[in-house]
Amino acid sequence: MFFWKRIVMKKGSEFGVRGSVSKDSKGKTQELLSTKSVQRSAKTEKASKGMAELIVVIKGAGEMATGIAHRLYMSHIRHIVMTEIPEPITVRRTVALSEAVFDGKMTVEGVGAERIKTVDNVKDTWKDGKIAVIVDPGWAIVDVLKPDVVIDAIMAKRNLGTKKIEAPFVIGVGPGFAAPADVRAVVESNRGHNLGRVIYDGAAEPHTGIPGPTMGYTSERVLRSPHNGLVKHVKTLGDSVKKREIVLYVDDTPVHANIDGLLRGLIREIRVKNNEKIGDIDPRGVKEYCFTITEKARAIGGGVLEAIMHEFNKQ
Repeated sequence: MFFWKRIVMKKGSEFGVRGSVSKDSKGKTQELLSTKSVQRSAKTEKASKGMAELIVVIKGAGEMATGIAHRLYMSHIRHIVMTEIPEPITVRRTVALSEAVFDGKMTVEGVGAERIKTVDNVKDTWKDGKIAVIVDPGWAIVDVLKPDVVIDAIMAKRNLGTKKIEAPFVIGVGPGFAAPADVRAVVESNRGHNLGRVIYDGAAEPHTGIPGPTMGYTSERVLRSPHNGLVKHVKTLGDSVKKREIVLYVDDTPVHANIDGLLRGLIREIRVKNNEKIGDIDPRGVKEYCFTITEKARAIGGGVLEAIMHEFNKQ
């Protein structure tokens, strides 16, 4: 017979997992996840499964993770699940599928996503042509879903625990990952000559702490929290701002623009930590850029797609 086992994840999130009940030789009841009875041989699966049948879990659903998901989806790799924390700290919210955590759904450049509450909703979401987004800070769905590919695109600038044994093919994006020690492939995320490069033996460039330049501006275009507190908006995404103008508050402390431009990124009105990135000003003044995927996210997505095709599209 079957039971429903409840997996409780970090910060109180949870979803149901189907399992079975059996008894060992001493009569003790054992709980076995039904997925264990259908575990696959990675070699056999790679040889027989088509690209469109691949199951992909992307850790994170922020700006860069969304660029990856969009690139895969448009390449007909559409069985995608993205994991998130209960309150995503995404800044470029207009191009991030993490917004589905708050609103239940989100669309970026024609690709839609829906938040699911349990793993059982995944297939229905895929049938509707959508990417699934689930609150799962502990990545429990990786063990349940048994994906072909796991991509760590959290962009934490360090490895938060991803291991190359989580799936037949595991990719790490950006600093903190080394191949083949931690993952099977690393995709470079630092702007410059190697952006989007796939690395099979080595690591991504270290985190510099300095944002990539736009019209000569680097750190000036980024807004950061002056202390722990609650964000309160003054401006809206896409608004024009002037240097020294108040963009938002953290508690009662105003946060001013350091340059003229368009407000391309603005974190939700949530509690933030000291020095958290909470806004992004684009000095180029092109409003379309506030609502479209950046060249950086597209390049990273291209690198991830290349790595997957290199692994699974072998003749």
